Amino acid sequence: MPIDPSKLRPSTRLVHGGVQRSQHGETAEALYLTSGYVYDSAEQAEGTFAGTVEHYQYSRFANPTLTMLEDRLCLIEGAEACRTTSTGMAAVNAALLSHLKAGDRVVASRALFGSCHWIVSTLLPKFGIESVFVDGGDLDQWREALSQPTQLVLLETPSNPMLELVDLPAVAEMAHKAGAIVVVDNVFATPLLQQPLTMGADVVVYSCTKHIDGQGRVLGGAVLSSKKWINDTLQPFIRNTGPALSPFNAWVLLKGLETLSLRVNACCQAAERIADFLAEQKAVARVWYPTRADHPQRDLALKQMSAGGTVVTFEVTGGKDAAFKVMNAFNLIAISNNLGDSKSLATHPATTTHMRIGEAERALLGITDGVIRVSIGLEDPADIQDDLAQALATL
Repeated sequence: MPIDPSKLRPSTRLVHGGVQRSQHGETAEALYLTSGYVYDSAEQAEGTFAGTVEHYQYSRFANPTLTMLEDRLCLIEGAEACRTTSTGMAAVNAALLSHLKAGDRVVASRALFGSCHWIVSTLLPKFGIESVFVDGGDLDQWREALSQPTQLVLLETPSNPMLELVDLPAVAEMAHKAGAIVVVDNVFATPLLQQPLTMGADVVVYSCTKHIDGQGRVLGGAVLSSKKWINDTLQPFIRNTGPALSPFNAWVLLKGLETLSLRVNACCQAAERIADFLAEQKAVARVWYPTRADHPQRDLALKQMSAGGTVVTFEVTGGKDAAFKVMNAFNLIAISNNLGDSKSLATHPATTTHMRIGEAERALLGITDGVIRVSIGLEDPADIQDDLAQALATL
């Protein structure tokens, strides 16, 4: 008898969810490398274009491999519908521009990934959309900003790279009263550690390039929401602007999902250990990790997340020169601006991911020149710790 995937536990959904086997009964999900589809008749083609017949039409619109990925993501996220995109930034851009128009107003958390910050601060105003930034952890600023009609709220929690949290239920309630939908970038938490839709969010976006692939192979993005919003708002935008995900990338991401829980759980355990280790080092001025006792929003992290995540951020004394000296001394940890990988990766946000938001904005976010972000991988935690120790010893 067919299994009801909604009754399966998360790890099982990540392996079996969304599978559509062909007549050949393949074990692994099929990879449909096709741009178009054949119709049985001209009438079927007409009905497909008219929307009265369910049939794949063009892989820019939908593809069987993408459908399996989207269905599986829905099962683990608890969403009604999903559409995948070519990259994570394509997902963010599509979620925003499909919903907004000239004259609308957006309120966003200041603590955003650099490209997301650019869309809100630079791109949206070019289309006549007002943009307002607030400190994500300050509910009074949210309350003031949302005291007037607003169409969309954008935030990420925990934030990149300083791991600031936003009180999702509180902000969602204020946003809905202002007439806004809430879009949450949930990349750092992953759908395993936090499910924003259960806390009032309307739309969740992912860079599947990160933990969902988890092995540094392909790019991809995803947008999840209600069926109505996906079908009425997002799908026409995606259909006509074309940020389509490659079927091959979708297939790789499907295989990545099978091990997501194993990888994320192992990385979270290691990250906790590494954060505690870093906090004891003389050359380290401060450590940020959501579930550590010294994180200013620890209680909120424990309330909203089931674990602290795979990223640890720390600041070394001595600014940029010291940070570069430490990073250049790494033997095991690689310098890369990616995260969520099976390999441990470090980046210097002030000169890479958040360089273009400007010095003043970085200062507001606490991104000093001494800050280093480390995405903890699947290496033995003792080896990661040893590498950090010898690199910090250079100071």
